[in-house]
Amino acid sequence: MKLSHRITHLTGGGSDGWDVFNRARAMIAAGETVTELTIGEHDIRTDPAILKAMHASAMGGHTGYAMVPGTGALRDTVAARIAARTGVPTSRANVLITPGGQAGLFATHHAACGEGDTALFIDPYYATYPGTIRAVGALPHAVTARAEDAFQPRAAAIDMAAAETGAKSLLVNSPNNPTGVVYAPETLGAIAEVCVRRDLWLISDEVYDTQVWEGTHLSPRALPGMAERTLVVGSMSKSHAMTGSRIGWVVGPPEAIANLILLATHTTYGVPGFVQDAAIFALGEGAALEERIAAPFARRRALAADILAGQNAVGAVPSQGAMYLMLDIRATGMSGEGFANALLDAHRIAVMPGESFGRAAAGHIRVAMTIADEEFAAALTTLCRFAASRAEAAR
Repeated sequence: MKLSHRITHLTGGGSDGWDVFNRARAMIAAGETVTELTIGEHDIRTDPAILKAMHASAMGGHTGYAMVPGTGALRDTVAARIAARTGVPTSRANVLITPGGQAGLFATHHAACGEGDTALFIDPYYATYPGTIRAVGALPHAVTARAEDAFQPRAAAIDMAAAETGAKSLLVNSPNNPTGVVYAPETLGAIAEVCVRRDLWLISDEVYDTQVWEGTHLSPRALPGMAERTLVVGSMSKSHAMTGSRIGWVVGPPEAIANLILLATHTTYGVPGFVQDAAIFALGEGAALEERIAAPFARRRALAADILAGQNAVGAVPSQGAMYLMLDIRATGMSGEGFANALLDAHRIAVMPGESFGRAAAGHIRVAMTIADEEFAAALTTLCRFAASRAEAAR
């Protein structure tokens, strides 16, 4: 039997960008010790108090079908959080609870794009973005954010791409994975103007909104004229170390949310009630818990700055947010993929090649700051020494 073209071409017929990660995991499965600086998985587990609330809810009987849009209590809680953080009036009618941010990305592109429509996204990008767009039958089109601009996207480039392709949507992500860049207010303001001028839906992936080290997170939904054309994707994964709980949301205009509820009815059929109750508890813990979850990455960012300042073989994109470093290894004469594979072979340290996140990140690697401080510092020091040896050999 022949599978559909859509399902067999989710990655565009090429690699999905996870080759080095998969090779590292195979080495670990074979009994080798590998230091993983690959995926955005916290080195601490979900807080025991959150798990206790989840257990109490499950034991209390909240294990049947939950309301597909999300429980009223959780939708109200998310709405209040969004309103407080952004200043935009938000109610239950603006909120759909989803099984994680990835489900939110899938749903929002269904809402914004029809079959064969073009969906814009910024390169560098999180590895699932183009496949998610293909999965809804739309055509992914990358708009390059350049290293020389510190990976801040240029509105003129987005405007040109929208005009040339007749795009229906634009996906942005700030704080950004993989670069760690926080989009400046002027960047987002210019992007908003393009969205209004070209009648684009703006899909804003804000799952790292609690991890900001420099500057301020600005949700584009708060900009003039944007509330009616912005779909925000949020998640508990990064802010509350609840990656495995698969709990997130979409925030948008009531009409869009009403139709996305219909989509959820025909796809996910909601999120378990006991997970939603745990999310209510976690959000109720307020900023103190979110700051505690974010603190290790702030510490490791400072450690990295000291280590990187003591060498000249590796450049660093300013890390303003999220749990990653984007490092420039072009002085070695190697591609990001070549460097990552060589580092894995030589030192059993696994990082993600920049090319996993698009052409704009070629010659870079992404380092996840997701292991204990001392181990992280040792691994980054080894990485820099390895890069220096390769740079010397390339001269």
